[in-house]
Amino acid sequence: MSKHTRIATLLALAIAGGGWIAASAAPDTPASSAPVDSRNTFAVIDKDGKRLPDYTIPSDTQIAKEPNADQINYGKRLLNETRRLLPQNTGASMNCNSCHVQEGKKPMGAPYINTVNTFPQFNPRANRVVSLEDRINGCFMRSMNGKPLEKDSAEMKAMIAYMKWLAQDVPHGAKVQIQNAWPIDTKLVPDPVRGKGLYAAQCASCHGANGEGKKDRAGDIVFPPLWGDESFNIGAGLARTYKAAAFIRNSMPMGVNTHGNWGEGDVLSDQDAVDVAEYFTHMPRPDFAGKDKDFPNGKKPKDSRY
Repeated sequence: MSKHTRIATLLALAIAGGGWIAASAAPDTPASSAPVDSRNTFAVIDKDGKRLPDYTIPSDTQIAKEPNADQINYGKRLLNETRRLLPQNTGASMNCNSCHVQEGKKPMGAPYINTVNTFPQFNPRANRVVSLEDRINGCFMRSMNGKPLEKDSAEMKAMIAYMKWLAQDVPHGAKVQIQNAWPIDTKLVPDPVRGKGLYAAQCASCHGANGEGKKDRAGDIVFPPLWGDESFNIGAGLARTYKAAAFIRNSMPMGVNTHGNWGEGDVLSDQDAVDVAEYFTHMPRPDFAGKDKDFPNGKKPKDSRY
């Protein structure tokens, strides 16, 4: 098959939504040989290290079969259209799924798949155990530069319902073997000057030359702003160099490139990701009023913005 034919085939598969290849392993396969990423099927390991039946990322068409389908679909819409549907809670021109790629289903793109089953959990930044509702509200106040939701609100319950549906029947405490982000080496020394050039070459076409992002003609967000008044504030995880680099390494840029997968990232090297992250994370952005309460034990990460 020629190079051009192969590219055309990949594009056609992506457009048709059939680009995911299912693969599964026998339930009794030892945990040590569990597949980390087999496209849309992943091994599941319980808290004792026992192999459970594999997990397959579900199709959204299956939501209709659920007794609370309306609630799950509402949660899905809220995560996709957060700024438009919850303007009173979002100060930034961001949606939840601006950062949780492919509706929270993409490996190394901050997937939601293990979210429900890993909370409550200890949060180093807060230095306490937090609930899933706390974590979601943290995103609203930081990444969205906005205000928290009521914990018992219909909106909060709907978003959690979507995440619970996405987890399928994986038991609490078990973990689907899917990576949240690329393991960036924090010893890499960032070069913001080089990062500025990389941003212009790899990021500006979507996020704007001045980090302003892009909206469609209806005013809805297509690509979120990476700095400025409408971006996430300094309290957000993505305002940290190495946190941002771990995310963008295998999820950005989204588009057809001369190498890497279609729309999947894996275009930048680790050093590239660190350099471009250092550049845009240190551009002007909103302050975070609660920053003085973060890391009360004093163990602040070296890439913290404050």
